[in-house]
Amino acid sequence: MRILVVGAGAVGGYFGGRLLQAGRDVTFLVRPNRAATLAASGLRISSPHGDVDIQNPVTVTADSLTGTYDSILLSCKAYDLNNAIDSFAPAVGTNTVVLPLLNGLNHLDTLEQRLGPNHVLGGLCVISASLEPDGRIAHLNEFHNVSFGELDCSKSERVQALASLLAPARFESRLSDNVLQEMWEKWVFIATGAGITCLMRATVGDIVAAGASDLVTKLLDECASIAEGQGYPPSKQALERSRTVFTTPGSLLAASMFRDIERGSPIEAEHVIGDLLRRGVPAASPLLDIVYKHLKAYEARRTRQRNSN
Repeated sequence: MRILVVGAGAVGGYFGGRLLQAGRDVTFLVRPNRAATLAASGLRISSPHGDVDIQNPVTVTADSLTGTYDSILLSCKAYDLNNAIDSFAPAVGTNTVVLPLLNGLNHLDTLEQRLGPNHVLGGLCVISASLEPDGRIAHLNEFHNVSFGELDCSKSERVQALASLLAPARFESRLSDNVLQEMWEKWVFIATGAGITCLMRATVGDIVAAGASDLVTKLLDECASIAEGQGYPPSKQALERSRTVFTTPGSLLAASMFRDIERGSPIEAEHVIGDLLRRGVPAASPLLDIVYKHLKAYEARRTRQRNSN
């Protein structure tokens, strides 16, 4: 099966690299600068689970993409989604399946509208990784998990074939019984973590040291309440796991969105926070509303500063 990985950044590069390591037929759809880096230095991953160094991975740019692929692994940022779809749409054939690993859920509607619902799976990943200035992908923790499935929970032939395709790779992959439930639980976790670390501009450990653990748990409860109102209440285990993670003294955990703000980069405010807020009752989510407005203020300042340069 031919696999097209859209992007070779921290997420796409990591999972695509592991698939290449397992002997799968992988092509990376990348921008010209990333293609040049991969041609010169190879695809390099440093990880607690073993390093990867693959010379001359197969790459293609949007202007030279030809033919269709069996599977497309999509891991772009939400604000780049429409541009990403424009770039890989020619590779979508009659039986192509698209596995998106974005946060939130709004991207599913966009993908279905642009490509047709028969092409789109549900999916999520759990990993902390970064693309370093030298082009290397640094895997920062022990987790490297991918879950996926049909949105109607069926065990179709195509998702079982995808499960077989991913199984030999050196990351944890799992065919989910209810991928939308898992996506909602991750959304609640991500919105809480991104929301509180961006609002406080601090790591989890620093927030705990400031005596602000109550703010974390209040935000978690607000996010969970929205999920419950949409028919996907997080499990007790998921909520307990989140409370533990977000109230651990000394934890250096900070959301990638917080790191993006520190770098002055664009953020997924609408996809991770705004969309979640709109799915609930604003009056019942006062802290989440503050988080959203804080992020929008950052975006407004960033736009103003860029326009003034």
